[in-house]
Amino acid sequence: MKKENRDKARENSNSETVRAKKHLGQHFLKDEAIAKKIGDTLSLQGYKNVLEIGPGMGVLTKYLVEKDVAVIAMDLDTESIVFLNKNYPNKNLKVIEADFLKYDLSQLFGAEQFGITGNFPYNISTQIVFKMLEWKAQIPEFTGMFQKEVAQRICEKEGSKAYGILSVLTQAFYEAEYLFTVPPTVFNPPPKVDSGVLRLKRKENFTLACNEKMLYKVVKTAFQQRRKTLRNSLKSFNLSDKIKEDTIFGQRPEQLSVSQFIALTQKLENDAISTDR
Repeated sequence: MKKENRDKARENSNSETVRAKKHLGQHFLKDEAIAKKIGDTLSLQGYKNVLEIGPGMGVLTKYLVEKDVAVIAMDLDTESIVFLNKNYPNKNLKVIEADFLKYDLSQLFGAEQFGITGNFPYNISTQIVFKMLEWKAQIPEFTGMFQKEVAQRICEKEGSKAYGILSVLTQAFYEAEYLFTVPPTVFNPPPKVDSGVLRLKRKENFTLACNEKMLYKVVKTAFQQRRKTLRNSLKSFNLSDKIKEDTIFGQRPEQLSVSQFIALTQKLENDAISTDR
C-alpha cells in the first residue's frame, strides 16, 4: 500500500464510514440480521480457516470472528483495509489488501483446508467461482451473496434455460444449494437487482471419472451453441461416424445432467483413442 494512499484512507476512515466505489462494484450490506445469517451459512465442518472476500465495512466480518476459526478478510479497497484494522482488532482476524483473482491462495493458510464467504462484487462474481474451482482441493465449502440471477444459475439443474457452463462445472465438484433472497433495500447504495445467497459443499469424492480439462472444453463448446444438438455443436472434436450414432448426440446441452456430461466426456476420450488407432 503506497504511503499517500494509506494516509488518505486513514483520514477518510476517521468519519467511521467507507465510501462505496462504483468501479469496485461495492454495495455495502447494512442489515445486521442478514449479515449474521450469511455468517451462519458456513458449517465449519472439516476446516478451521475462513477467507472473506470483499469485507467492506466489516458487517459480516464481525460475525465470522466470533466463531472458533482463523479469518482472513481480503479487499482491494485501501480505505476498507484501514477501516477494518481500526474498527475490528481481533486476534482471529488478519486483513489483507489484495485482488483475490490474482492472489496465490497457497499463501493464505498453507496446505490447510479453508472455507470462503463474502458479499461478492457482482462484476467479478463468476470469476471468483471459477478461481475457487481451481483450488477446490483446499476448499470444502463456499458460501456467499451474488446477484440473484447468478446464484440461481450456479444452482440450476438440467432442463432450464438458466442451466449452463457455470452450473455444470460447479456441480461437477460441489453440491449447490440456493439459500435465500436479499432485497436491494438492505444495501448502501442499493443495487438495481435482488441478491441471492448460496452454499456449495464439496462432494465427498470430487475426483472425476474423466479428464477435467477435457470436461471444461466439452461443456464450454457445447453451451456456446446451446440451441444446436451436440452432434453439431461438438463437430470440432472430429467425431467418428460410430459415436455420432449414440443417442446422446441428438440432445441439446441443457438437457444433459452433470453426470451425463462426465459420461459424454468419457465417450469423446475413448472415441479419440480409437480414431487415433
